[in-house]
Amino acid sequence: MRLRRSSGILLHPTSLPGSFGIGDIGPQAARFIEWLASAGQHVWQVLPLGPTGYGDSPYAPFSSFAGNELLISPELLQRDGWLSEAELESVRLPETGMVDYGAVIPAKRALVRTAAERFVASGTEKERLEDFRQRNAGWLEDYALFMDIKQEYDERARLRGVQDSSWNTWWPEPLARRDPAALAERRRTSARSIALVEAEQYLFRVQWDALRTFAAAHDVTVLGDLPIFVAMDSADAWSSPELFRLDAAGKPSAVAGVPPDYFSADGQLWGNPLYAWERHEADGFAWWVARIEAALSLYDMVRIDHFRGLAACWAVPAGEKTARNGAWEPAPGAALLSALARKLGTELPIVAEDLGFITEDVTALRTRFGLPGMRILQFGFDAEESGRGLDPQNPFLPHNYVPDCVAYTGTHDNDTVAGWLQSASSEERAFVEAYLGYAPADTVRALLREAMKSAAGLAVFPMQDALGLGTDARMNTPSTIGGNWSWRLTHAPVAGDDLSRTLAAMAWTYGRSAHGADRRT
Repeated sequence: MRLRRSSGILLHPTSLPGSFGIGDIGPQAARFIEWLASAGQHVWQVLPLGPTGYGDSPYAPFSSFAGNELLISPELLQRDGWLSEAELESVRLPETGMVDYGAVIPAKRALVRTAAERFVASGTEKERLEDFRQRNAGWLEDYALFMDIKQEYDERARLRGVQDSSWNTWWPEPLARRDPAALAERRRTSARSIALVEAEQYLFRVQWDALRTFAAAHDVTVLGDLPIFVAMDSADAWSSPELFRLDAAGKPSAVAGVPPDYFSADGQLWGNPLYAWERHEADGFAWWVARIEAALSLYDMVRIDHFRGLAACWAVPAGEKTARNGAWEPAPGAALLSALARKLGTELPIVAEDLGFITEDVTALRTRFGLPGMRILQFGFDAEESGRGLDPQNPFLPHNYVPDCVAYTGTHDNDTVAGWLQSASSEERAFVEAYLGYAPADTVRALLREAMKSAAGLAVFPMQDALGLGTDARMNTPSTIGGNWSWRLTHAPVAGDDLSRTLAAMAWTYGRSAHGADRRT
């Protein structure tokens, strides 16, 4: 994929401001797109949009195909007649810089369910809803059934104090093992609940597709994100257990993770089931092809998180408390990407997250299929991360970037640039100043400029870095639970504000946008 020389902002919809406790894909998202356009930014990067579970991580969704109902806009539901103004007022919350998931989840889900009930009862858009069901039957039927069963047994587990309520530990065996008679009976008795889950997914797609169209009209493309693995407690693993390394009881023999690295001395024990690659190869990677096609129906481009897992993945024996005792196991990445190229074309709109322990086979796989990689500016100045001290040959330093890469000041897993600078050693801060050639009054802004002027085809900045925010605005700290994924803007950026003028001028100066010629840098 040839990257258009441009720049953009990483901001997950949950981080948008608003009155309902969590950002969504409604009017504030549209205003953010208008702001991007005014700032000369042509890419909006988001995290995975799937329905989140325990820990609220978008990288462990209940489905690889479904949308997160928490992102549905109450304002648009009210506009379309599915909610009353009084119902909106009943769930309004003060705007704060954090998402309180404990308060938001029950209130928002109840609100969306009310709207779905009215939508289904009205019969409005019946033909479009049925068309949506048919086009997405490959995943929607199983997802709706999964969520219907999960709602019942999660509540039973909660009342009994059970911590792990996933389908392979808590559900009755006939439902967990997908006994045809048990599933047929459940579909009969839960027909209404299942229909409402399907309607919620339809409402999500209607809103998201309208937002995508609005973005395209403003010359803003959407870069999405795809977790390489699925969650154990997901419709994916439950509906197609044969595609994963699970035993007859649905238990994994080994799970995914990463070895000890910059982010964690014990590595990261993700706990995702590993793929039964031989089954995927046998049917031409049909599930993967469907998954990527579904992602590209949501996004213009998609980043595959932990791309190195397509060359080899870190397999940790089930029951281990850390990821230290894992081992690398090969994966058929070339065969998979070849199957995708045959289906989608040779210029795959995929960005490879090639960070961490990257070996020659990972790089060869990425370059063979022409996939841009990633460069993290923070890592260029971090002596500990590079493992070799402060080195002008470090590939993460901006002068070493190449056109087929996406440059970031940091990702959702990094501290903000301001927070990182605050904790950096005196040697590292001195290297930053030596690299810049001066001691800037605003080092964060100066480093954004370095990424902008680099040869990278695309430069992306977390909104927190564009705003110069500190560690309190960090999105995620790997290997920790609680307090992650919750940062929010307290006020919407306004098209034409000082920040947008500054970014527009930078983007124009360094050939990333045609806008901003009349603006000073």
